[in-house]
Amino acid sequence: MADHRRTLTLTAVLSALIVVSTVAAPMVSARPAHEIPVSEVSTADLAEPDADGWAEVPASDVPLSSAPSSVPNADDTSIETVDVQAARTDQRLYVRLEWQDATRDTNASTPRQFADAVAVQFPINTSSRPPIAMGGPDNRVNVWYWSGSTGTQELLAGGAGSTTPFQNPTVRTNASYTGTGGNATWAVVYSRQLDAPSENRTDLRTDGDLDVAFAVWNGSNGERSGQKAVSEWHYYPFSGGPQGPPYETLLWTLAGIAIVGVVGVTSFGIYRTRGAE
Repeated sequence: MADHRRTLTLTAVLSALIVVSTVAAPMVSARPAHEIPVSEVSTADLAEPDADGWAEVPASDVPLSSAPSSVPNADDTSIETVDVQAARTDQRLYVRLEWQDATRDTNASTPRQFADAVAVQFPINTSSRPPIAMGGPDNRVNVWYWSGSTGTQELLAGGAGSTTPFQNPTVRTNASYTGTGGNATWAVVYSRQLDAPSENRTDLRTDGDLDVAFAVWNGSNGERSGQKAVSEWHYYPFSGGPQGPPYETLLWTLAGIAIVGVVGVTSFGIYRTRGAE
């Protein structure tokens, strides 16, 4: 009987350790799906992609896939992920995007040459999520676009084919290309003042969550226009309140409970077997 008690005691201790180890670790870093953290900073040394301040800003690995489009070869895209960082002062929002690209494509001077490019998309009406493909007529989007050949454009769109550039762009960008071959990367930093400088521009001084999406074009793969790698809608948690269920923690908790159940059933079987001896 004493051996049985020791077995059950050890089982209980083991079960408790499993629960703690499977739940506590992911709780440190878990965050809701599609949330991209935004660092609040008092001063910003973030205008350049290699600025020291970015070392303190967490990065999110955002998956990309071919955009649904009717253009030829729309499903032939090559960039699978983009690393996203964001920081906000009391005056400006900074967004840094970095992705791997083995070729530096900055020349689009002939019909068969296309430049590398990247874009950030925000809804103008921050209380409603627009269609992901360039918004819609009743729910338009702002697009911050950077190209290796033409630089920066600030765009207004209300659906595919409706893109219109602003005459006086307010978005600033800086870009860098580093490394060689498969280790080479582009990094682009966008920034804009928080207050909407004019009509039809997103107000970044919102107290609610701000939807955001991303697109990348690899020029050497012939990507341009609707042939691009895009993300789903993500969001910046500007509201500061509860952001929904921490999915990673929930999954680890369920895994811990399942393991405890297996250990418990096994121990009970051992107890019954020994009791019958």
